[in-house]
Amino acid sequence: MNKPYKRPESVLVVIYTPALEALIIERADVRHAWQSVTGSLEADELPRDTALREVKEEVGLDAAPAQLQDWGIVNEWEIYEVWRHRYAPGVLRNTEHVFGLLVPARFEPVLSEREHVQYQWRDWHAAAEAVFSPSNAEALRLLPEMAEKFAIGLATQGNA
Repeated sequence: MNKPYKRPESVLVVIYTPALEALIIERADVRHAWQSVTGSLEADELPRDTALREVKEEVGLDAAPAQLQDWGIVNEWEIYEVWRHRYAPGVLRNTEHVFGLLVPARFEPVLSEREHVQYQWRDWHAAAEAVFSPSNAEALRLLPEMAEKFAIGLATQGNA
C-alpha cells in the first residue's frame, strides 16, 4: 500500500521560556539539521490542531489550546529537494503557519526517536543561528517582539 502524499502546508512552533530560551531539536534523517517543532497538516486538519499534535508527538508536551500563540505569520518556501518525494509530483512549494508556545521553564522533552535525536535549549539569538531553515531562523529572531506582544495581550485580557 502506497503512503499518501503529504499536504504542502505545515506548521512551525517556537517553544520558549520567559527568559527567551528556545527549544531546538535535531532531525534524525538529516544530521546537524536543527529546528523548532514542525509538521505537515493532515487531510482536513487546521493549523492550530496540527501545531498542538506536533508538539505532543515531537517533544511529548501536551499543551492546552489556549497556550498556543498564533503569530499571524504565513511563510511560503520551496520544498527542499531531499523531501520532495513526499509530495505529489510537481508540488514544489509549501505554506507554513508560525506559532509560539510559552512554557514556564525549560523541560526535558520526550523526543520522537524516529524524527529527532537530541535537543538543546538556547537563547533566542543562538537558536536562530543554529537552525537550518531560513523561515525558522526568522521566527526565532522575532521571538523577543512576539513574546512582548503576547505578554501585553495577556496582561490586557487579565485587566478586562
